[in-house]
Amino acid sequence: MSNVTPFPSQAARGAAGPAGQTGFDRLELQRIMDLYGRMVAAGHWRDYAIDMGREAAIFSAFRRSAERPEFRIEKRPSLRHRQGMWALIGEAGHVLKRGAELQGILAPVERRLLKIVGD
Repeated sequence: MSNVTPFPSQAARGAAGPAGQTGFDRLELQRIMDLYGRMVAAGHWRDYAIDMGREAAIFSAFRRSAERPEFRIEKRPSLRHRQGMWALIGEAGHVLKRGAELQGILAPVERRLLKIVGD
């Protein structure tokens, strides 16, 4: 009974969390879920999925749950100093927008919510 196992500290795990997992922080997830709620209210999206791995955290939005995601919002911290850690990826897998800030990445999706009011 003399073996003592130390509890892993924050410094030992690194900044990415347990076992090097990448995730969304509270403000990022709040911003994404706010957009998701508005898209659901408008009738565009019906389901979502969140995948958090070592390399990336991915939020996928679906029109119907049995299809491929209409949009994927990816956070890849390893690309922070190169192309920007945020990417908006379309249904076909093409990168629609990439940047350093989440607001700029969500802008094309938010434009879909705007409706033109005519006379």
